[in-house]
Amino acid sequence: MRLIILGPPGAGKGTQAARIADRLGIPAISTGDIFRANIKQQTPLGARVEQILASGGYVPDEVTNEVVEDRLGWPDAEAGFLLDGYPRTAGQVEALEAVLARHGHRLDGVIELTVDEDAVVGRLLRRAATEGRADDTEEVIRERQAIYRKQTAPLAQHYADAGLLLQVDGMGEVEAVTDRVLAALPRSS
Repeated sequence: MRLIILGPPGAGKGTQAARIADRLGIPAISTGDIFRANIKQQTPLGARVEQILASGGYVPDEVTNEVVEDRLGWPDAEAGFLLDGYPRTAGQVEALEAVLARHGHRLDGVIELTVDEDAVVGRLLRRAATEGRADDTEEVIRERQAIYRKQTAPLAQHYADAGLLLQVDGMGEVEAVTDRVLAALPRSS
């Protein structure tokens, strides 16, 4: 199964992506995890990404598209994947569709976690305190929410028009959200 998970920063995409991918036997591919690994390893990409993220911005499409295309070429993604944090823009949607078409694949569904923004801000501030994530200040969190609404939320309409959008309530206990996502997935692919 080839899936995307959408939702604003802090909606629980990473948690749900890992749980859903594990249950489906496919890799959860997180652009955020890929970028953080590069930051930790102090690669040139990591240095560039760190500066962008510290200001509350997103990594440019051309860099992100290249990273995702490379990762989708790994053997574990041949039978399917769950993309977390990608695509975020219309340009990334076009790039993903082109990559999938080149390999004779299509998406099976796009999960959109719907959440309350103020609750998400609180969740991210708590995560920042417990995990020591310097990029999660309230100002940066609110900026990312605004960027999401402007650039990424409109992608939901694109996927709705394509008959792929699966809106799922992302609030509540982790297991309950996972159960709602699994129940929303298409049964045949």
